Amino acid sequence: MQRLRRRKVVAAVASAAAVVALVPAGAAGKISPVDTSCTNGGGNQPGGQQPSCQGAGLDQQSENQNPAGHAPGGHN
Repeated sequence: MQRLRRRKVVAAVASAAAVVALVPAGAAGKISPVDTSCTNGGGNQPGGQQPSCQGAGLDQQSENQNPAGHAPGGHN
């Protein structure tokens, strides 16, 4: 009876260790802010302006993106 119980415990621990080993480290991509546009005081985009603001009086608009360039749900 004691051996059977010990085997069950060892099997459970081994199963848990196998599941943990299957989870890849760093599975989630790094989420980082990316510049998307600039707006002036009136809320409009200045003509010829790149996604990153150049010049004074502009507000930088950005969104969180993963390495594939997509905005993941719930991160913005």
